[in-house]
Amino acid sequence: MELSERYIQTLEKEGFTTVSEWQHGPNEVLVERRHADKVSYLVTDGSIEFLIDGQSNDVLPGQRVNIPSNTPYSAKVGAGGVIYIMGEME
Repeated sequence: MELSERYIQTLEKEGFTTVSEWQHGPNEVLVERRHADKVSYLVTDGSIEFLIDGQSNDVLPGQRVNIPSNTPYSAKVGAGGVIYIMGEME
């Protein structure tokens, strides 16, 4: 089983109702956002730096970041782009 499939299964088992795979190009900026419920990102390839409630958090392949509900965050993709699995609770 490929890594992304395992991450999808992990998030689904944890109760995330929407789970999807995303890809962004090098140095792409994700503008500030927030979600009504908890969100989780699991990186499969590349890197992404999250700014969560004012604190920087670099996430590399095999790593995960959880963002609590109603918490503002933004992100910048690393120089090699990024692929991640995102889980959202609704």
